[in-house]
Amino acid sequence: MKIKICGITKPDQAETIAGLGIDALGFICVPQSKRYVSPDLLRSISENLPQTIHRIGVFVDRAIEEMLEIYRICNLTGVQLHGQEPPEICAHIKETYPHLFLIKALAVRDQTTLDRASAYANQVDVLLLDTYDPQQAGGTGKTINWQLLKNFRPPCPWWLAGGLKPSNVITAITTAQPDGIDVSSGVERSAGDKNLAKVKDLIQQVRT
Repeated sequence: MKIKICGITKPDQAETIAGLGIDALGFICVPQSKRYVSPDLLRSISENLPQTIHRIGVFVDRAIEEMLEIYRICNLTGVQLHGQEPPEICAHIKETYPHLFLIKALAVRDQTTLDRASAYANQVDVLLLDTYDPQQAGGTGKTINWQLLKNFRPPCPWWLAGGLKPSNVITAITTAQPDGIDVSSGVERSAGDKNLAKVKDLIQQVRT
């Protein structure tokens, strides 16, 4: 079970969490977000992280050239697309940087969203299912109907997001059976400020 902790904003927390046995850290590259990390700060954080940890920049409908520039200068290993990016964008990114770890997030409204996933499955490394919220892309703190995902088995790995926290993560994993989880607000004191005790609790729940 892969674990990604997203919405990292503090260098010391990034380094501590990276040492707890997780697989990826996510950094929000969306200026409007409360968890936004500037390229300069992101680069300084990324350079001090273990090379074994995926360092993922999260973007929403950003120009490809801008995303890839941040990917390069910030020493990232991957990009997460959290907007309305079509499969063609994903294919272009993978053709340009074959070793880039590419995640495409889909906001789940109903079965129609899951049916759309097949168009992306062969273009990305991971599909990420998050909660649909018309007011924002991601970071809602609300859970998906996990029952809807019980039979979701795309031809690529998929990770579950949306309202996950130590108290519900095992139920979520047991019900939906994802290949990984992506957690942000469920292990925070406030936006971008992680509660390390909750992070450790979550990891212990998943790894034991």
